[in-house]
Amino acid sequence: MYDPTQLRTFLAVSQTLSFTQAARRLGLRQSTVSQHVRRLEDATGRQLFTRDTHAVELTEDGEAMLGFARRILQVHEQATAFFTGTRVRGRLRFGASEDFVLTRLPEILEGFRYDHPEVDLELTVELSGTLHEQLAAGKLDLVLAKRRPEDPRGELVWRDDLVWIGAERLRLDADRPVPLIVYPPPGITRARALRALEGEGRAWRIVCTSGSLNGLIAAARAGLGVMAHSRRLIPPGLFRLPDRAGLPDLGKVDFVLVHGRRRGAAEEAANALATAVLAGGERLRRRGG
Repeated sequence: MYDPTQLRTFLAVSQTLSFTQAARRLGLRQSTVSQHVRRLEDATGRQLFTRDTHAVELTEDGEAMLGFARRILQVHEQATAFFTGTRVRGRLRFGASEDFVLTRLPEILEGFRYDHPEVDLELTVELSGTLHEQLAAGKLDLVLAKRRPEDPRGELVWRDDLVWIGAERLRLDADRPVPLIVYPPPGITRARALRALEGEGRAWRIVCTSGSLNGLIAAARAGLGVMAHSRRLIPPGLFRLPDRAGLPDLGKVDFVLVHGRRRGAAEEAANALATAVLAGGERLRRRGG
């Protein structure tokens, strides 16, 4: 019922929120991208995007189609591999930030190992900034991490608000420096938090530094201070600080997949895992139960 080509175009538009950028990514004309989306909307009988001269946004039905499209394409790829007799093999060095490892990423990796038993998967868990550095140094083949502000590369998995979080009982004194709980450099959320505070001339002091997300969470739960974190991945026992706390807006953060430079078996394995992660993208946004 749903054409895989149209579904891939739909995903490209949903990730870029731009028909022009989607066309550039897919190597198609913008008119072809519009045609694919229109035909998919005809097939569903629903409007998937609202669009005007300034913006493109997913409708509620478009959000629903997002999950269906990823799963349909994943199954399509699995069926193609099965009936053509192609098997993905090789060693894949995959890096993921701890945010994902503590959510639903294990489920996605388990499914990937089941579908591709001949791939030797090596998982590295690190800060997003460190993962990007290791990828650039050729030490990783695929990275799932926060996008660096200065680096436009990466396939968007989802976009989220970066917010201030802390213990429910925490109260900030406007006359005292903001107590910060941060990753060490090159932590991306650390840099965003410091830049936002300095941009408003707000004094700050670091009360806890840890390379482990569990360490940061423990410090925050103890009421030592505040930390910058993805809104959809707020750990249990911590809460978003209200606007009356007077902290500056942190903007949005992109979670992306970035491929390394290796070719051959590693590239095939990386493409297969990237497909699985994109298909399970909505699960990454929900914490384990």
